[in-house]
Amino acid sequence: MRKLHVFTTGGTIDKLYFDALSEFQIGDPVIGGILQQMNVGFDYQVDELMRRDSLDMTDEDRRQIQTQVCESKAQHILIMHGTDGMVETADWLGGFHNKIIILTGALQPAAFSDTDAIFNVGCAVGALQAMSTGVYIAMNGQIFAADKVIKNRIKHRFESLTDR
Repeated sequence: MRKLHVFTTGGTIDKLYFDALSEFQIGDPVIGGILQQMNVGFDYQVDELMRRDSLDMTDEDRRQIQTQVCESKAQHILIMHGTDGMVETADWLGGFHNKIIILTGALQPAAFSDTDAIFNVGCAVGALQAMSTGVYIAMNGQIFAADKVIKNRIKHRFESLTDR
């Protein structure tokens, strides 16, 4: 992988907790710091597209993601995304046959000590270097074809449709 293009959209991975407000808010993207902390050996570019909880994403938001992926000269694309709308956004990206696109995020904010964020990012970066062109979701230590995965909200994880 010569260059990785990262697009951030918000989601749980970037959420912060404010005691005074007693609610989560989406903060600055954390992916740049994670990649720097991992001391990755490749060039990367991070572009923030939006700060949106994926439950609030619209078709216009997904069209913006689709357009940015299309316009990127990079073959390797990482999309940081909220987990609730990840599968739907992946579906919007299914027409790209010349890029490796991985969506990932976190079920717990990166700011939390028990976060899955760094693990998911590491799996996604590894998958970007091993997978053939297509769209994938990297969550819970697994790489899923984007059209064969669901989020199991009860078990708090992603699962293959073929395992159901």
